[in-house]
Amino acid sequence: MAVYTDITESELGAFLAGYDVGELQSYRGIAEGVENSNFLVHTTTGQFILTLYEKRVNRDELPFFLGLMQHLATHGISCPLPVKRRDGGTLGELAGRPAAMVTFLEGIWLRRPQPVHCAEVGRGLAEMHLAADSFTMTRRNGLTLEDWRPLWEKARDHADGIEPMLRTETEALLDQLEAQWPRDLPQGVIHADLFPDNVFFLGDRLSGFIDFYFACNDAFAYDLAVCLNAWCFERDHAFNVTKGKAFLNAYNAVRPLTDAEVDALPILSAGAALRFMLTRLYDWVMTPEGSLVVKKDPLEYLAKMRFHRQVRAASEYGLD
Repeated sequence: MAVYTDITESELGAFLAGYDVGELQSYRGIAEGVENSNFLVHTTTGQFILTLYEKRVNRDELPFFLGLMQHLATHGISCPLPVKRRDGGTLGELAGRPAAMVTFLEGIWLRRPQPVHCAEVGRGLAEMHLAADSFTMTRRNGLTLEDWRPLWEKARDHADGIEPMLRTETEALLDQLEAQWPRDLPQGVIHADLFPDNVFFLGDRLSGFIDFYFACNDAFAYDLAVCLNAWCFERDHAFNVTKGKAFLNAYNAVRPLTDAEVDALPILSAGAALRFMLTRLYDWVMTPEGSLVVKKDPLEYLAKMRFHRQVRAASEYGLD
């Protein structure tokens, strides 16, 4: 469910009048996504994606997200390009929500990615990191290590009811991360949420990246850790080293990793798994029944946490 705010044809027509995109032909809600309301809009000039930003998105941060997409799209990275209004801006208002339109990106996201797709993601992610180097706006990562313990404290009393000993395991990992987290790795703009549903393919070729609403400034290697968790495990939560090898070596061929980044991959990957376990756990136990927030199983990321805690070197992920 990803249409939290519905819109009428007359409201949309009035909104589109602020753009040079022709006349409205049709529109429909898009079911995928969990944060905002999304619509596919057909006009006499083409197709566009309209997003209404809901309450979980900070309006003050929207210029960063839209500016980043514009920067990347004009620096060779395939991603949606924000559509400018007649007044030169990219942000408007519709149905009482901040709203923006971006160009339509052809492709589909893959439910069962293969190593060839993981390699494409690795290459594309490295190219994105390099292209964003000249982007001048910055945004703090709102879910860094410093944010994880406060989030955990809001949900920990419910943890053992979901999985025995989850509280003990989580607190032990938090203690380890706080003692060992690397602080001096190469940094820049990262996507921070590059899951399969945020990557489009045409056949086996990467079509582009979407959904930059967690993008921020942080360690490049942390973005790799997020992707290892998102792309390189099977449905039974077993790590697929062939996928890890394809992803990491394709990234490394475009933007070579430093020794410090390589050494940090196990701890960063454990941290990334914890981050997604915590946000899923929080939504699982704190979201009222009937809410429009989509709940995802936190135990998937508990299994990944356990795997990463046993890894001693990046070579175990397949890095040559």
